[in-house]
Amino acid sequence: MDNQKFGKLRFWEKFGYSLGDTAANLAWRPLMAFLPIFYVDTFGLPGATVAVLLLITRLFDGVTDVIMGTIADRTETRWGKFRPYLLWTAVPFGILLALTFTTPGFNITGKLIWAYVTYIFLTLAYTANNVPYSSLTGVMTGNILERTNVSSFRFFGAYLGGGISLIFIPVLVNYLGKGNDSQGYQYTFYILAVLLVIFSLIAFASTRERIKPPKAQRTNIKEDFNDLIKNRPWIIMLIVGFLWVTYNSIRQGAAPFYFKWYIGGDDKLIGYFFGAVIGASILSSFIATPLTNFFGKKRLFIIVMAISGLFTSFIYFLNSTNVTGMFVLGTLAELAAGIMPILFFAMLGDAADYSEYKKNRRATGLVFSAGTFAMKFGGGVAGAITIIVLNIFNYIGKDDSITEVIEQSDRALQGIKLVNSFVPVVFIIIAILVVLLYPLTTDKMKEVEAELKVRKEKEDLSS
Repeated sequence: MDNQKFGKLRFWEKFGYSLGDTAANLAWRPLMAFLPIFYVDTFGLPGATVAVLLLITRLFDGVTDVIMGTIADRTETRWGKFRPYLLWTAVPFGILLALTFTTPGFNITGKLIWAYVTYIFLTLAYTANNVPYSSLTGVMTGNILERTNVSSFRFFGAYLGGGISLIFIPVLVNYLGKGNDSQGYQYTFYILAVLLVIFSLIAFASTRERIKPPKAQRTNIKEDFNDLIKNRPWIIMLIVGFLWVTYNSIRQGAAPFYFKWYIGGDDKLIGYFFGAVIGASILSSFIATPLTNFFGKKRLFIIVMAISGLFTSFIYFLNSTNVTGMFVLGTLAELAAGIMPILFFAMLGDAADYSEYKKNRRATGLVFSAGTFAMKFGGGVAGAITIIVLNIFNYIGKDDSITEVIEQSDRALQGIKLVNSFVPVVFIIIAILVVLLYPLTTDKMKEVEAELKVRKEKEDLSS
């Protein structure tokens, strides 16, 4: 038996794997943090139109994630089931990212069509890339502790990609645009698209798949779905994933509005803030594994959600001159929030193991499609909620065609404060209540791991 099936992986394999999410987050983080304000203030779409656009595209994603999971489970190549998609999707993914942040010289109808087409195809490319990529976590190793470590490496890479994009986007847009934000965004995303392709190819070349479905398992989509809907841990994690992603995405997407209008700082300030937040996220990727070993995944998930929500709620009480307070509270909230995706994807791997343990069947791609579905649907809902709340509070959008100075009303500033504090916290409170129902304790997962290890050893001896 391959001694790495249930053992530790080489550092360079885990690091190479992490660059796959560096690539994905060169797209994902900007979509959450900058797409709402880009569509409203630069692209020139009405706020209500943007809210509908984000919701429709994310509902569409719910179907494509599940389809991609089933396709990946049935893919057979010399590279494995999931790895080849990193190779096949790299270039289309990069091109579509650049096109999404390009503003064509069309009228409002033409722009709306452009936005729908580019954004939908970008999310399709993200699905085809990230559902298989996420599934790799479940097949690189069967060791439940090493899987958390792999997930930590993954999100170190994710936060690195987020840092590269979020810190430098405001600076590059300003520098490359020379006062024209449309041009600035377009040229900035040309650069990010090239980096995305390079990092995705490195991830493909670095990783290996070791955990395979039981040899006696026969392909049956109906049975895969039947197993999935009866998998209680998976159902719980699907709901929790949607809730924490919505929470995190509202915070990220609302922050540029906060700094632009409530604080009134220059473009560099939001870059500095995101730099501090990403620094906290990277730190969280290093402390996640030891904290998980001490508390266990379920208990730690509850703790970090509660801490992050508490610090986020305090933001409401800051005045517009307290920039330091926003940096401190935002960073502390992210230090806890950065652990959430690490735990989430490790727990999805546990749900895949649990399915094999109970049913002697494994559909890793389908199980992990919950992860990308939760991220994309939660992100879309978050963007829509942000815009809807701002519209309710009479926020005034601005595009490059408007030259006069715009000032937001006190009511609009109140809405900006709410979407940076209490609005996202509602979702994290619900998530805490749901994760309390999660049944896979540390002791139960040790039992599952031991049983699956015995089964794999018997399969290897009989082959």
